[in-house]
Amino acid sequence: MAERKNMIGVDVGGTFTDIVSISGGRIETVKVATNVTESYKAVLEGASEVDVAAAAAFNHASTHGLNAVITRRLPKIAFLTTEGHRDLLDMARAMRPPEANTDPRWHRSFGDVTAPIVPRYLRRGIRERFGADGTVVIPLDEQQAREELRILARCGVEGVAICLLNSYVDGSHERRLRELVAEEIGDVACSISSEVSPLAREYPRASTTVVDVLMKRIYGPYTRELAAGLSGLGFTGDLNFADCAAMLAPVEVAMERPSRIVFSGPAAGTVACAHLGELIGEPNLICTDIGGTSSDISVVTGGKPFVNTTFELEHDLIVNTLSNEIVSVGAGGGSIVSITPTGEVKVGPESAGADPGPACYGRGGEAPTTTDTFLMMGILDPDRFAAGRSRLDPGLAQAAFENLDTQATLSERVRFAYRMALNNVAEGIVDVLVKNGVDPRDHALVAYGAAGPMMLPGLLEQMHVKSVLVPPHPGLFSALGLVSADQVYADSRTAYAVLTPDAADEIDAVYASMEEAMTRSLGKDAERVTFTRSFDGQLMGQVWETPFVEVPNGKITPAAVETMIANFHDGYEQRSGNRFEGMPVQGVTYRLTAVVPTPKVDYPEPPRRPAGESPQPVGTITIRHLEETDLKAGEYERDQLMRGDVIEGPAVIREPMSTTFVPPGLVAEVGRIGELVITRATGQQRSEGND
Repeated sequence: MAERKNMIGVDVGGTFTDIVSISGGRIETVKVATNVTESYKAVLEGASEVDVAAAAAFNHASTHGLNAVITRRLPKIAFLTTEGHRDLLDMARAMRPPEANTDPRWHRSFGDVTAPIVPRYLRRGIRERFGADGTVVIPLDEQQAREELRILARCGVEGVAICLLNSYVDGSHERRLRELVAEEIGDVACSISSEVSPLAREYPRASTTVVDVLMKRIYGPYTRELAAGLSGLGFTGDLNFADCAAMLAPVEVAMERPSRIVFSGPAAGTVACAHLGELIGEPNLICTDIGGTSSDISVVTGGKPFVNTTFELEHDLIVNTLSNEIVSVGAGGGSIVSITPTGEVKVGPESAGADPGPACYGRGGEAPTTTDTFLMMGILDPDRFAAGRSRLDPGLAQAAFENLDTQATLSERVRFAYRMALNNVAEGIVDVLVKNGVDPRDHALVAYGAAGPMMLPGLLEQMHVKSVLVPPHPGLFSALGLVSADQVYADSRTAYAVLTPDAADEIDAVYASMEEAMTRSLGKDAERVTFTRSFDGQLMGQVWETPFVEVPNGKITPAAVETMIANFHDGYEQRSGNRFEGMPVQGVTYRLTAVVPTPKVDYPEPPRRPAGESPQPVGTITIRHLEETDLKAGEYERDQLMRGDVIEGPAVIREPMSTTFVPPGLVAEVGRIGELVITRATGQQRSEGND
């Protein structure tokens, strides 16, 4: 990594592409419309507006691959597996989501009767079989494999995913099949499960390998065009891609296993929150990114995001990779307001999306949305939406609310829509907190995304959190996460072994193999890193593992195995509340990470206001429909606020990409790096406000 600290972070979304440039301690932001068909063009357009030639690093995250999977705009690929198991992808885990348990019409979203990722005629069985202990049960029938591959060649497949039974023990058959693919089909994308995800459990390994091939086909041409375009703009630094835990990897490493980058955009926001918390001394955070369609909710505890070993793109469509635990709720600025058959006001989960969008966009949308709600309340400025690039039409918003089929007054419709929108987000946050055993009284709620600062302060009393934090540049905060992350290399292997002194040599060999391979990948950076080991283990007879149990560095000796066992019981007790030291422990998956420290964004500290002076509003606006009577609220410009400034609600704080609403009874104080800390007003502040 170069010594220069100039950095650029790019978050490519389905509607907008956000660019954040850090240069000379100054933060510059750019938002451009995403080119859906050729999204690299939007990245280059945004990069041309900042000093990309002076940047040492260009850190990239995108939902482009995720959106392709969701919309099924996918390349034609094939799937090879052991003969007799080609319906593995259709069967998946044979698990229903809770909401479909009693629905006889439910079908898996990627099953053969709906929209399969790989159609059945492109899934072919290969005559071969390894046993679970690595013995060859049936040798690879190369002639039969060639016949199947010739059929696929005639079908015009653009990639091949290979996942044979028990290949995580011995991948030789998969490697030979990959050679046959090159001979019979030619130069097409090909991924084998023994390299992409050498872990037990056939279906998650197969699903991950399929996604990996798709991402190779989607991101391969994209990265080549992006790299060439950046070079044309004079960029000579490091091009990095973020993975699903927002850990950075050089583009060459990321493209070796691109399944790891499919869900990188939302993860960057969680890392941005963790970095913000480190800077301001707030290690426990509830991170809530509210965009146009959904709210992405995650948790940071003790300065660390919650990390999972797998995640789902859709129900049962699994990817084996480390990922920040993020829950999406159908509540955003575009959530549609409607009336139920019983006459109740309902908000979401349906969304108006970007096209036609909310009614106030004037693009043909007729249903009112949460954005229309805040415009009707007077919180949004119709002339300054999206940094002034769009103008909102209050008349269209009012007409949409008036067209709702209800006897409620206009004021009641808007007020109920406001309350229901906040309640939907609150329910999603509570579900995440309960699942993870988090006490909200110990956590601050971070409000970011374009709609987060506008909505989340209203939940302060309801959620019983310490405070609501609005970070600098909340509308592009996820992109800031890309300049807040380290470069991380990770690997994992499955090797079932009961943890006894006799297993020490076997476990040591697994870690030695991973460390040797990772050291080669690190190149000159190998001298700057420290390896961190962990393992996923289970009590003998269990099905699911306890992940990320600490493993000592150095040679694995019988004493080290005893330490692993003790660490497992500690971790198991912390997760389940039980401890079973009399039961043997089995190691399943062994993990290795190496962190290459990289420069991170430094937020400039705003100056303090001279003694005796206080922040002055630039104007006064009317907040309508929040209560029975209208309220007068001060209107402030965020770039005019100084450290230590205190603003009492009701108030609105405006900035180019977002609007912060401070409801009555709350106060906002400007923190050390310009963050807004919103808390409950003290008794004295309330009395002064009433005066």
